[in-house]
This record gives sequence, structure tokens and C-alpha cells, in this order.
Amino acid sequence: MVIQKKTIQRGLLVIAAILVLIQFIRPARNESAEYSKDITKKFPVPDSVLTILKPACYDCHSNHTDYPWYANIQPVAWWLADHVNEGKKELNFSEFASYRPFRQYNKLDKIVKELDESEMPLYSYTIMHGNARLSNEQRLIVSHWAADLRDKMKATYPADSLARPKKIKS
Repeated sequence: MVIQKKTIQRGLLVIAAILVLIQFIRPARNESAEYSKDITKKFPVPDSVLTILKPACYDCHSNHTDYPWYANIQPVAWWLADHVNEGKKELNFSEFASYRPFRQYNKLDKIVKELDESEMPLYSYTIMHGNARLSNEQRLIVSHWAADLRDKMKATYPADSLARPKKIKS
């Protein structure tokens, strides 16, 4: 019984030491001040849309995240960094102007679908970020803006430039 108690105490000390040590291993922050390729540089984004996008989307889908206090605690910071990196890989408003037209078109289409199906913002994000919860009216505002932009692209660009290029088989 005494051996078991000492083993448990040592195990808890090792876990505590690991938790303290990992606090010094921090992921890189997503805090770029570069906005030259932002969607707002290529397309008109009304203030009514931007005031919705910034708090609800930009933390995970841009090169600038406003970090909450708990982002300083490991392993939460690693989870957040992974979440942001995955979000930026899917859609990055800070890089949107550098996307090829077919990718811009497809991303706008996906924004419409995700909002119409209430898939975004993620529920796990809105739990801790109440200002990211979107009302139906806000969803419609952003969805209509993205759909209008997508439709303008369709009317302006040649159809083949808005389709994903086919892979050439060798």
C-alpha cells in the first residue's frame, strides 16, 4: 500500500513537472500586419459585412488572430495554433486577393453554402467567442454578399477560368 502511494505521488510530480515545462514551448503566433493581399484590397466589402467577418471569421481565416487569455496555456495554445492553421489552409481572407480566380470563386461559393447550412463559424469556436455567434440576419448579410460577388465574377470572367483546372495525366 505504501509503495503504491509513493508511486502515485511520483507520477503526479512527473505530470506536474511536464505541465510546467511545456509552458515554455510556444507555437508561433498568427499576428501579421500585412494586408496587401486581403480580400478587401480586391473586392468591395461593405462595412456591414466586415463588422461580421472580423469577429466571426478572421481569427481562424486570416493572418491575424486576436488571441484570448487561454492561448497562453499549453497544450491549449498548440490546439489553437493547429485550429488556426487548418482554418487558414481552407480559407485565408488575408491571402484571398492572391488566389487564382477559380479558387476565389469556389471559396465564395463555399462561404455561401457553409453559412446557409450554419456550418460556420464552428460551434466549438462560438462557445468561447460569443461575438462570433451569428444571427440568421447576419448569416444572410454575409451569404448574400458572397453570392453577389460570386455572381459578378461569373459574369466577368470566362467560364473556364472559374473551373478547377483539370490535371494532365502523363
